[in-house]
Parts: sequence; C-alpha cells; structure tokens
Amino acid sequence: MTATVLIVEDEADLAAILADYVAAAGFRAEVLRDGSEALAHVRRAMPDLVVLDLALPGLDGIALCREIRGFSDVPIVMATARVEEIDRLLGLEIGADDYLCKPFSPRELVARIKAILRRQRRPDAGACAIAVDEATRTVRAQGQPLPLTPTEYALFVALARRPGTIFPRAQLLDLVRGDRLEVTDRAIDSHVKNLRRKIAAVLPDADVVQSVYGVGYRVEL
Repeated sequence: MTATVLIVEDEADLAAILADYVAAAGFRAEVLRDGSEALAHVRRAMPDLVVLDLALPGLDGIALCREIRGFSDVPIVMATARVEEIDRLLGLEIGADDYLCKPFSPRELVARIKAILRRQRRPDAGACAIAVDEATRTVRAQGQPLPLTPTEYALFVALARRPGTIFPRAQLLDLVRGDRLEVTDRAIDSHVKNLRRKIAAVLPDADVVQSVYGVGYRVEL
C-alpha cells in the first residue's frame, strides 16, 4: 500500500516542488497551506507522515504539532527557515521526529521520509538486542558486552534513556562531560563514530545511533 505524505507548506512553489519529489519517490503526496485545515485533515484522513512548516497561517507549526501529538503518533518532519529555532524547538520537545532547516534539498527530505517510514515498518525494535546494565556499566549487543570507553558509555546511556529523542551536540556535551574537561563538542562526533563502529561489529544491519543533520543525535532501540 502506497504511503501518504501530507505536506503542510504555505509557499505554493515550494510545496509543489516537494510534492513532485515525494510523488516521484513512490509516495502519495497531499498539500495543504493552512494549519487549521491541516489539523482537520489529519483528524479526518490520517496520513503516514506529515511534513510541517513552522510558519503557517491559521495555526502555526508548533501549535499544530502539539495538537496532532494529542491524538496521534504519526511521524512529523518539521521545517524551519531559521537555524536558531531548532534548539528552541528541541527544548520545547513538541514531538517532531525530525527537523530540516530551509533552504533544504528536496532529495534530502525524501531521504528523511524514507528513513522514518522504514523505521516505522521495522517488525520488532527488540530484534536490535541492545541492553544497558547501569549496575555494571555495561552495554550489550546480542548479549555480547561492547568494549566502550567511559565517555562512550556515558554518551550511549544518555541517548538510550530517551530513545527517539534528538539531542543537540551541546546538550550531549553537558550530559557526558561532567569533570572530564577534555570532552569537546567536536569530540562528541568522534565518540559517536566509535560507538557506531563497535555496535556494527556485532549488529551490522542495525541503525542504532542516528545523526540528525545539523542538529545532533538520537538512539533508536
């Protein structure tokens, strides 16, 4: 069955371009330009994913996202024209699954949509078989302890305590640094790379630690 992607965007030209790319990728594209109309539409005919602009007439993107989250877990990709808004949106924890900063490539949007829907359709997240034992400070994959450094362990646990939540690098830095002053913002990327490599050695097909371009990281268990 073809997945339906609802694009809520008040810029007509951009909405038409995004709809063309979404349709070319094999999805059914629907377009609305007003937040209030979009809310009524989602209640009436639930799409498989919503692409949501932040600045909308009728009901803005933040309010609309909150309203939808009151009755549905439909995946939401939020788009904003200002990079600094990303941190504010994350701080509000309004429930979006992903974020894109304008201008963005329609191909990147399609890639994000495919990745989110692929995760939604994955049969059983438990098959990933990642377990954290905080008593022994051990992370196991398929029952096998991973050889993590103290910083890698702290980073993974911080992410795993709230699976699916996107953590900006600055927030991860605060969570894992503590008294370890040598942990820098750039080092977070290096530690994530090492985490992925060690997990992939045991679970080569699992996408556990995921990057959200321009924002930070999340864990899907």
